Amino acid sequence: MSEPPEILLARHADRDRLRRDLDRGAVERVRRGAYLRTGRASGAGREGVGDLADGALRGERRGPVSAFASAQGARESARLRMRAVSLQLLAPVFSHESAATWWGWPTWTVPARTHVTQGTRRAGTAAADVARHFSRLPGGDVVERDGLLVTSRERTLVDVARTAHPLAGLVVADAALADGVDREAVLDRVAALGPVRGSRRARVVLDLADPGAESPWETWLRYLALRAGLPRPVTQHPIRTRLGTFRADIAWPEHGVLAEFDGRVKYTDGALGTGYDGAQALFAEKRRTDAIVEATGIVPFRATAQDRPDPTAARLLARFPRRFAPQPTPPRPSSTPPWPADAMGVGVRAVVVQFERTRARTPD
Repeated sequence: MSEPPEILLARHADRDRLRRDLDRGAVERVRRGAYLRTGRASGAGREGVGDLADGALRGERRGPVSAFASAQGARESARLRMRAVSLQLLAPVFSHESAATWWGWPTWTVPARTHVTQGTRRAGTAAADVARHFSRLPGGDVVERDGLLVTSRERTLVDVARTAHPLAGLVVADAALADGVDREAVLDRVAALGPVRGSRRARVVLDLADPGAESPWETWLRYLALRAGLPRPVTQHPIRTRLGTFRADIAWPEHGVLAEFDGRVKYTDGALGTGYDGAQALFAEKRRTDAIVEATGIVPFRATAQDRPDPTAARLLARFPRRFAPQPTPPRPSSTPPWPADAMGVGVRAVVVQFERTRARTPD
């Protein structure tokens, strides 16, 4: 295990020296009162880790950094903020989306605030970048992981499923199930809560969760399909072709419909890491699609990050036979749109691309 980064608190530092270190780039600001030692002194100025993360989310390019690197940077910045908060507060327990991040699960967007749960309201100035939740946590709901106290995997999933928008909750639930969290055990925990706020939303999210989703955008596509009234699809549907067996992101085999999220960023050189060949990925994808069409007679439906949700759902529904009658849609627990305002933009693509597996679309 690698050593955790060294966080320097302003209250323990000489202010003049800290100011000089900031000016020459020897430290970077993580959050108010907390700084990261960079091990360099380039005179880069006062641009902090949090500032870099914000730039990545806006899709700004600061030099030759790939979308993959920007995504990694945004998540690492969130983790650094958690480490800083752990030093500045008294034994905080990280929860909700922050705990999900610490468990290594993807989130729809990188948490803008650090989430902590505490048993009582304590006096003091509330920080704008810390979201405080008030609840008494049983001992079994708190674990130590990599030096921080976080809610257990099951408690984390319950909290996110109850409080996050259904799409954001579904992204975390898909990842949690894929990581081995037991759906029924979590549903039992939700049932034990009784009719509390968010319990119905959590049941819907947990019922719809599928461990077969391999990226948040695949979850997004499945969510749109369910909201359009389509039946629950099969994830990672195997298709045997002359080139081998490929897998469709989601499929309705009984209706002859295959659907996939097409992460266009993967066709860009270096997008998924140094030496990544976008042209080769595009060529491999074309061969894969041709083989699927040849084997099944079905042209896969494709959605991209640039597609708007409602037209995408309508196009997908049009693929089904006219006799098909959409089922009632899942209840909408929130009036919030099921995607962030900039969900189709470059920034969020950068954040989620690291979770899109670097499949060169080669056969199994």
